[in-house]
Amino acid sequence: MIKDIKNYLIIIMPERRHVSNVREFILYSRKGRTDTGFSNLRDAGRLDVVHECIVASLFLSHGIRRDVVFHTILSGPPSPPLHLKIDGSQLVDVRTDQASWERIFRKVLSGKSHPGISVHKRSFESLLKEKSATSAVYVLEEGGEDVFEVNLGKNPVFVLGDHIGLPRKVEGFVLRYGSKISLGKQPYLAASCITILNYLLDRMLRK
Repeated sequence: MIKDIKNYLIIIMPERRHVSNVREFILYSRKGRTDTGFSNLRDAGRLDVVHECIVASLFLSHGIRRDVVFHTILSGPPSPPLHLKIDGSQLVDVRTDQASWERIFRKVLSGKSHPGISVHKRSFESLLKEKSATSAVYVLEEGGEDVFEVNLGKNPVFVLGDHIGLPRKVEGFVLRYGSKISLGKQPYLAASCITILNYLLDRMLRK
């Protein structure tokens, strides 16, 4: 059952849905805080950027993308790295606004649970190695191969940096397991990149 309240979404889903094709996004958050010691998301190592990417990844106009899994590696103080995973096939009781996600961040970072969201200690390298074993991995980079020339496959994994960008060491590690793709020479915000990729993949699935 879906209720639309003041342009926000509350999704009540009684059971997990099986999704055959899954797309995943991994956001490397350089300074995202790993505790609840913040007054707002912007001052929490730019968790507001993480929020924007979550919305771009998982939300449609009147629903949630059940075929998307969003990951972020929070690398800020006091206890990095933390892996925050949001599984669209299980996600319930969420809205799109920043205030709601600030409450969710505080909840899960304090050790409490929320359906479809998990938080645990894990490095970026460990996560990427696991994903690359079963899926094609792509890092977004203006100098990469044009996305229109790439066969992205059925279950692609996309790696993005936050507002600062990927550290060189991290990007170098990704390229050991994946390849660069480009949305063009124009530098887009991370959330905008995700929106474009979702659009392209939606179009591909309709063919």
